[in-house]
Amino acid sequence: MTARSEAAGGAPASTGPDLPAPATDPVAIHDERVLPISLARRLLGRPELGSVVGAVAVFLFFAVVADGFLRAASLGTVLYAASTIGIMAVPVALLMIGGEFDLSAGVLVTSAALVSSMFSYQMTANVWVGVGVSLLVTLAIGAFNGTLLSRTRLPSFIITLGTFLMLTGLNLGFTKLIGGTVSTKSIADMEGFPSARAVFASTLTVGGVGIKVTVLWWLALVVIASWILLRTRAGNWIFAVGGDKEAARAVGVPVARTKTGLYMGVGVGAWLSGQHLLFSYDVVQSGEGVGNELIYIIAAVIGGCLITGGHGSAVGAAVGALIFGVTSKGIVFAEWNPEWFTFFLGAMLLLATLLNAWVRKRAEATT
Repeated sequence: MTARSEAAGGAPASTGPDLPAPATDPVAIHDERVLPISLARRLLGRPELGSVVGAVAVFLFFAVVADGFLRAASLGTVLYAASTIGIMAVPVALLMIGGEFDLSAGVLVTSAALVSSMFSYQMTANVWVGVGVSLLVTLAIGAFNGTLLSRTRLPSFIITLGTFLMLTGLNLGFTKLIGGTVSTKSIADMEGFPSARAVFASTLTVGGVGIKVTVLWWLALVVIASWILLRTRAGNWIFAVGGDKEAARAVGVPVARTKTGLYMGVGVGAWLSGQHLLFSYDVVQSGEGVGNELIYIIAAVIGGCLITGGHGSAVGAAVGALIFGVTSKGIVFAEWNPEWFTFFLGAMLLLATLLNAWVRKRAEATT
């Protein structure tokens, strides 16, 4: 109690230090951290907003120009095409949020399929043994990329380009060395094949429409990746190392472990895609997968992931993959020359990048 209040006959007060009154403090009132955020501002701040707008526009475009595009069977085909890209685009997006690339992702899918097939065939083992060995191999390659990146401090572009070239040579060399041709032997009659096919390459019937099981794997990966990014400490580490690696290291974030984990996540996606490839066609061509890494990266960029890292979402990458699926199948249903696909691909990449930049500027201007 102050001398002035005692003289005025006020009520006794605490003898401790006077606390500020938050409700009347103008600084607290104007603190943006405690101000309510409108729904519009929240939407503008979402990285996948631009890709959602683009997906709706592309979908409506082909719904108008392509006969039969809106049939249930056609939409099932679109979802299947999107899922085969999305299974890889989601972990690649997480890696990009962490500030790195993986140019070996496309070839790694083929490597995963080749290892499963050749190990099972040569060892005359249950195909599930080959599937397990393939998972270990893809995880090891992811750990190799992450460890080499952390130890050497070389750009991920250089390291994964080297991995890409090595895997391309190994895929072709081992396949010809063991089988004498550029493709593997069929494992369709081997033990465990039916159950493995049911897990990785089956078709579910929903409302009379065939839905490939890869759609379920794709959605599961989106949920898991979103939970990791938004609800776990590892998600904070991913954004931190992608935004400013040195600052993250200074506050105790395990940068090397985080990046290695992200590369191993790409390995899991490649393993899953590779098993689908193998159990869909029984055999694998050793030269497949080259160039697909760019599709995964483009899907992530269209979905709002920044090339510089620190920004993006798993949902955005999934939407980017959906745009790929809609465009690739929409061109077929419209009976256009498929060669135009690359033109649409480049146009979508530019438009999505410009739209994402515009949305981000609008979001920053309103905060």
